[in-house]
Amino acid sequence: MRIVFLFLFCLGWLHADISSINIAPPGLKDNRFMGIKILDQKQLSFEAIDGIKFSEISDIAYHQKSKKLYMVSDEGKLFTFEAKFADKIEDLHPVSAAKLRKKNGKKFKKWRRDSEGMTLDGHGRLLISFEEKAKIAYFYKNSKKYGCLIRKYSLPKKLRDRKNYRSKNKSLEALAWHPKYGILTAAEWPLKKDDKKWQTIYALNGKEWHFKAEAESRSAVSAIEVMDDGNMLVLERSYTGLMNPFVVTLKKVYLQRSQKGLCRSKILAKMNTHKGWNIDNFEGLAKVGKHRYVMISDDNDNFFQQTLLIYFEVL
Repeated sequence: MRIVFLFLFCLGWLHADISSINIAPPGLKDNRFMGIKILDQKQLSFEAIDGIKFSEISDIAYHQKSKKLYMVSDEGKLFTFEAKFADKIEDLHPVSAAKLRKKNGKKFKKWRRDSEGMTLDGHGRLLISFEEKAKIAYFYKNSKKYGCLIRKYSLPKKLRDRKNYRSKNKSLEALAWHPKYGILTAAEWPLKKDDKKWQTIYALNGKEWHFKAEAESRSAVSAIEVMDDGNMLVLERSYTGLMNPFVVTLKKVYLQRSQKGLCRSKILAKMNTHKGWNIDNFEGLAKVGKHRYVMISDDNDNFFQQTLLIYFEVL
């Protein structure tokens, strides 16, 4: 009987689309850690949605009015989920998927479809940023042209030339929309001419905010989001090899509090695999309610990695 139960349990797990997980080390009181409280944790293990392989999710955005959670893959794929967030994740299920396409409906060439950042602007338009050939554009999100490009935005001069980036794969990694400053973006690593430990958030009108990168080696910005008070929530990650700790940091960057050209920042959580955290390659961040956010990991289309969705509150 026990063998049958284990078989059925494993069979159910293999076919599960969404399952509960726990990335935190034991002993967290009331799921609180430093400046955050973890509200819910899910693993997403879909094989495909609408015939499109579900993998390598690089960012997310949430439309609170329609209860739609958008996910973009760095392979140029767009997924839409119905999602409701309360004290826990009350609902989460896929409704559609499409490959990102040009205005004329044709596919992007492989080196131009590396979609990394995503956000919704004040009018609910779906904006996506790209690496390789850096660009920001907005796309149809709920019509027959779902996933098709509408128009591109003009970038500040220094962000247009790929030679300014430390690598063609280290350009416009993160995207957010600010009610005062409009579209904001950040490169994964500082530009070549900048200090290696000075990260920068760029507005499309040329305004810049600098802040210190974390002390861990190769610390990179993977996502940004605007907080309720107008400051920025920044997701940084550091990975230097299998034998070394993988570190994910959530921190608050104060846009209006700068000293000697650097904005003040405050660490809200630092999750380290060598300290019991079962984290993965977190790349996406979205605000879903007052002081409440979700972050998602990129499984790199790798059997040994996972797509994790973590729902948390900034205390």
